[in-house]
Amino acid sequence: MSDMRLIVAGAGGRMGRALTRVISETSGAVLTGALEAPGSELLGKDAGTLAGLPANGVLLSADLWSLSANADGILDFTVPGATIANVAIAAQRGLVHVIGTTGLTASDDAVIKSVTSRAIVVKSGNMSLGVNLLAALVKRVAQSLDDGFDIEILEIHHRAKVDAPSGTAYMLGEAAAEGRKITLEAHAARGRDGHTGARRSGDIGFASLRGGTVTGDHSVIFAGPYERIELSHKAEDRMIFAHGAIKAALWARNQKPGMYSMTDVLGLGDF
Repeated sequence: MSDMRLIVAGAGGRMGRALTRVISETSGAVLTGALEAPGSELLGKDAGTLAGLPANGVLLSADLWSLSANADGILDFTVPGATIANVAIAAQRGLVHVIGTTGLTASDDAVIKSVTSRAIVVKSGNMSLGVNLLAALVKRVAQSLDDGFDIEILEIHHRAKVDAPSGTAYMLGEAAAEGRKITLEAHAARGRDGHTGARRSGDIGFASLRGGTVTGDHSVIFAGPYERIELSHKAEDRMIFAHGAIKAALWARNQKPGMYSMTDVLGLGDF
């Protein structure tokens, strides 16, 4: 099979540059397009140069329709508005759409889901192997423990992160809720301040910290009577997300239209 031709959305950002570097190191993948927001001062710059590589002749463009004419997939770690704008074009062009964007709303998710009858989408709040194994463990532990064990999710990210809780924290909350056979929307406690009263039994709590250059640390705490279980993952470099995203794209190329997650990519569905 020929190399998979990939577009990197947000190619001028930190994740976009990491994706460009990993594509250059990955057998079976090639960078064919670099997408950036209209009006960006980086438009026209060489994607390889921006990523700290030799120039590769792929220049940053704001025109996804033109870029996608000769592409097989798009790696999208941008912002919700940009991702939703990319969804329709990716579906119309028949691209594999790997979505790592966080902060998407329920209505955004509905738009994404609406194209999956004819498009292949892999969407995850975190693309790393370790975090997806953590989510599988969280689900299993939540299945095994009753609501005498309170579930709290703690995350810390760099000072520039704009959404909270993180997409990864929310994904871990979803895993815990699935294990408990409840809905996260009805049981999430997202931020506490002032005189809140006692903790409500069955809640899944979230706490978000921001500071420095932290790539991303997540802990899920099961706090029971006189004992506590803590499951944690610490990301040391965003390259782990880039490697996972490209693995997802290469896997998805051979799938039928539908909505997939990293659980599917890694074969963790029966864990």
